Amino acid sequence: MQKKLDSRDPKSHLKKPGGVYVIYILLTLLLFLFVWYRNDSIPQEITWNYFVENMLVPRDVDKLVVINGQKVNVYIKPVKLSDPKYAEQAKSRPKNMVIPLYNFSIGSVEVFYDQLREAEQNVPIADRVPVTYVTERNWGWNVILWVLPFLLIVFIWSRLLRSTSSGMQSLNSNLFKFGQSPARVTEIGTQSKTTFDQVAGMEEAKEEIYEIVKFLKNPSFYTRLGAKIPKGILLVGPPGTGKTLLAKAVAGEAGVPFFSLSGSEFIEMFVGVGAARMRDLFAKAKAKAPSIVFIDEIDTIGRMRGKAYSLQSNDERDSTLNQLLAELDGFDTSSGVIVLAATNRGDILDSALLRPGRFDRHIHLELPNINERKAIFLVHLKPLTIGTDVNVDQLAYQTPGFSGADIANICNEAALIAARSEKEAVEQEDFFNAIDRVVGGLEKKSKVITPAEKRRIAFHESGHVITGWFLPHATPALKVSIIPRGKSLGAAWYIPEEHQIVTREEFLDTICMALGGRAAEELVFGDLSSNALDDLEKATKQAYGMVVYYGLSNALGPISFYDSTGHGDQNLVKPYSEKTAEIIDHEVRSLIDDAYVKAKEILNNHRHQLNELAELLIKKEVVHQDEIRKVANHLPANLKTDYVSQCRSI
Repeated sequence: MQKKLDSRDPKSHLKKPGGVYVIYILLTLLLFLFVWYRNDSIPQEITWNYFVENMLVPRDVDKLVVINGQKVNVYIKPVKLSDPKYAEQAKSRPKNMVIPLYNFSIGSVEVFYDQLREAEQNVPIADRVPVTYVTERNWGWNVILWVLPFLLIVFIWSRLLRSTSSGMQSLNSNLFKFGQSPARVTEIGTQSKTTFDQVAGMEEAKEEIYEIVKFLKNPSFYTRLGAKIPKGILLVGPPGTGKTLLAKAVAGEAGVPFFSLSGSEFIEMFVGVGAARMRDLFAKAKAKAPSIVFIDEIDTIGRMRGKAYSLQSNDERDSTLNQLLAELDGFDTSSGVIVLAATNRGDILDSALLRPGRFDRHIHLELPNINERKAIFLVHLKPLTIGTDVNVDQLAYQTPGFSGADIANICNEAALIAARSEKEAVEQEDFFNAIDRVVGGLEKKSKVITPAEKRRIAFHESGHVITGWFLPHATPALKVSIIPRGKSLGAAWYIPEEHQIVTREEFLDTICMALGGRAAEELVFGDLSSNALDDLEKATKQAYGMVVYYGLSNALGPISFYDSTGHGDQNLVKPYSEKTAEIIDHEVRSLIDDAYVKAKEILNNHRHQLNELAELLIKKEVVHQDEIRKVANHLPANLKTDYVSQCRSI
């Protein structure tokens, strides 16, 4: 009696169905047939000219067989096979078997016959090479082409059925792959497109980073004095300042294995995957030490833990962070594994991650100054075809507060604008247009604006310009426009001085200039509009900053509620009492009211200039600094006259 397969048999899941073995056998036979039909007695391919000169003329050909009107098989006379030119090919033929050693392709049988007879015109008819025409059909190959697809379908279907029947067993086996680190590895000797020469404007940061590269190349130079290389280096800075670019340069310069991945790649839907990937990452790095591990956007897994964050805690992220902390403490300094990390939210990182012994060195990247912007422009201008009028000093001067990514975007936008205009080179005008495009947004000349609205916008923008022009500590306007850009209906461009300290008078003049547009509308039209929303927002924020952060108010005195740790956003209560809040609100209102009164006073005293500039704007839509100076008939003390004639934009 045949024994039935019991589902409770512990070895029953190991038994494969017999149909699978049959499929394996058939596939093997088909593969054998394929190889046999493809490789059996394959002659060497030659050309017609080679055949005529080396075989037909010397009378070495025994016969020719035309296959299906496409190929001609060449049979060599047995007595000629010992000739050196046939010896190599004759070795491959089976013993005592007559097979063609060569073949060549023909276009048509008629042309082949005419060419052959022309080549043998001086040969007697009895001695001419006989030609046979044969029609062959490769039945084995046809069978393979018809049967193989069906067998593949049956094979794939059977595999799917087996995978489904195995259920969770197959799922569990695939889950183990989630614990492997997805880090991208740059091996030794791999050429990187990014080097330190392409990183401009960060000389101090490059020097500190390059010290790590030198240590990995020659560790004995530092260890001879007992020094230890930092285990971790944290790059902190605003977006676009070149943190990831520095890491790419390290990968190109270090000459050691470089593991790079983002912090978000540790987080998956399965619990424990992040910690497992972290262990796998450091295991691979230690196996290839000396090496560098780069974790971009480390704030994804390195956020601060504490009571204030309990409402948004994440156990998976915390376990990943704990594993990272253990790995940073776990490997020995002499192993040569260095961790690089980058973030633009250094204020929210956990203190355990930032302590010495883990991330020993913190490198803060700031927005580039004018000299650094010039160096960055020179890097991004190299691949462009630029005109002779391009002034890099002027471009660097007109981009204060721009990051390296912004400058790269400006260069690319300028090239696109020049290409759109079908120019042969990128000119200075294209760079100015690109700066306006990035700062103000795309021009919207098609936006429907009534003549009354256009007149109000012109006086509003003129109020900003005239107010700032006659304030001793405000920045004179570089250009003013009433062409809609982005969300704004008009805009004015300024080039503020780059300094680290701002005085109380400079704050007050900036607020006054921001309120100049609203003051001009009230003075000219006798009523107010919603056109000053952005100005009021900026003025209010700046006034609150003066009072709450910088201690520049007389009522509150030298008190600051600024939280440099960045944890103040998590506090559920304000760090001051309700009475102090009333004083702050009263002082802010007083500062803004005084600035507004001062703006109206300036515009009243220079009403003629306000009207003339507004009418000029209505007529031309764009007015530049030299035209503003003619209208105002005044030269501000802080006007950079060296750039007045240069800083013009279309």
